[in-house]
Formats: sequence, structure tokens, C-alpha cells
Amino acid sequence: MKRILLDCDPGIDDALAIALAHGSPELEVVGITTVAGNVGLERTTPNALSLTEFYGMDVPVARGADRPLLRAPDTASTVHGATGLGDVVLPTAKAEPDTRHAVDFIIDTVAASPGEISLVAVGPLTNVALALRKEPRLAEWVREFVVMGGSYTRGNLTPAAEFNIGADPEAAGVVFDAPWEPVMFGLDLTHQARATSEVRQRFVGLGKLQEELLSPCLDFYGSNRQYRDEGPAIHDACAVAHVIAPELFTTVRARVDVETSGRFTSGMTVTDFAPEAEHNALVATALQQRAFWDLLTEAFERVASSMP
Repeated sequence: MKRILLDCDPGIDDALAIALAHGSPELEVVGITTVAGNVGLERTTPNALSLTEFYGMDVPVARGADRPLLRAPDTASTVHGATGLGDVVLPTAKAEPDTRHAVDFIIDTVAASPGEISLVAVGPLTNVALALRKEPRLAEWVREFVVMGGSYTRGNLTPAAEFNIGADPEAAGVVFDAPWEPVMFGLDLTHQARATSEVRQRFVGLGKLQEELLSPCLDFYGSNRQYRDEGPAIHDACAVAHVIAPELFTTVRARVDVETSGRFTSGMTVTDFAPEAEHNALVATALQQRAFWDLLTEAFERVASSMP
């Protein structure tokens, strides 16, 4: 069984990524850390706590950075709603966050099991950058590092920048400059994972999970103008799915650099696939869509059957 630590900013697609991780028999979730992103930290942390209790998970949640390294905070509340979960209102969690800051939680957890933890970041990369600065050996200790963020064509925050990278480009620069090989799941890949009406039909019959979370979340998410035609892209679940079943994805080695100073291109992940480039990342380019949705549906069925 693979062990996963999920750094996130819940967020509708984060909620689905957490459910996938919990529902997969291939994974053990060793912790969840939160960061400001889709909404502020005052929302992402309670959302993570409420989601874990809603799903019936027994996992620590640690609160992280409430702002980017250098820039003013930005959010995607127009896409995820004021609370981050659209129109969904979950019960207030009984549990409190772990007493450690997310940065220390990440370092402690990975250091205790070197070579065993898959670190998956599906929000702005502030926590991960701070952890690398505090303990550079983190890059050696992880089993793998998977990031949902970036794009090798166009962005969604700006024409050049994807939101997670554009929200804290300096942090992303630290992360991609570190001595490891991130697996980058950018928009070019995640836009292949659309929750179409046919896909959503698979979730009918999942009881409380479908009625109280999946349907209202996807209704809200899908009402955004960028998703109306093809259905919402389930970005973050792609990164988790790669830990479970990497064979579902085509990845290509590339050089990824993060633009931090461009007037129009700040936050852009400049991606060079040339064979002679000094590669520092694996970039996901293609998805086996039917098998991906099979994986998610089976995981959601397990979550639904075991929910409190």
C-alpha cells in the first residue's frame, strides 16, 4: 500500500481528490495539510476537517501558510464559492487541527519514513516551498512529488498562468528548482478529466455522498462559464490518481521553469520538451479517460458504503 500526504486548498476538486485518496484500497492517507488558495486559510482548514469527518476518515489535518511568499493573496472564490465548497454546507468538524504548522508536519512525516511518502500538492505551493527552505533534504526523502498546477499551453488565472502556480509563483520557482523530479499535472492534462453528464450518471445511487456533496458541488462548479460546455474539470483528482495508477497517464520529461517577473506572463510554467533540454520534471500529457473514471467511481462507491 502506498502512503500519501496531501497538501491542498479545499476547494471543490480538492474535496473529490480527498475522497479518491480515502476510497482507494491502494492508498493510506497519512495526513492532510492546508494552504490558502481557492479560498482563504480560514476556510480551507475547516473545509478539510469537515470533509475528513464527513467521509469517515481518521487522519490529521495541519494548517499551513495563509498567504503567498511575497505577493498579496488571491482566491478562486468565483469558481468555488465564498466557502470553497459551492453551495454545500457540511457540519462543523469536532476535531481540531494538528498542533504543528503544515511545514513542520510535512517535514516530520516524510523524515520519519524516508522513501515511503508520496507528497501530492494540489494548491499553491507555499507550504512545500517553505518546507524545502527549512529542510532541503525533503527532496531526497519523498517517494515522489506530484503537483497539480501549471500548463504548457495556456493558463486560467491569466492567459499565461494556471491558478495554483500564478497564486504564488515564487514558491513554485523554489519547488521546481529543487533537486527532485516533480510530476506536473497541468491544465492540458486535467482538462481531459471532465465530469460530463455521462460521467455524473455513474455517481447516481451513492446516497449521502452523491446527494449532499458530489451533485451540489458539481452543479456549482459546472455553472462557471469556463466549464458549461464540456463539464467541470476535476483537476486535483488527477494528481492523486497518478499515485494510485500511473499507467493511466502519459508523461514526458521536460524542463519546467516558472516565470516570476514577466509583466504579462508571471506564473507561467515555461515548458521545454526538447531532448537536449536539462529536464527537471515529468509532465503529464494524456489521460486514459474511461479507466480514470472507473477508478474514481469505484473509490467513491467505497467511500459511500463506509460513511458514518
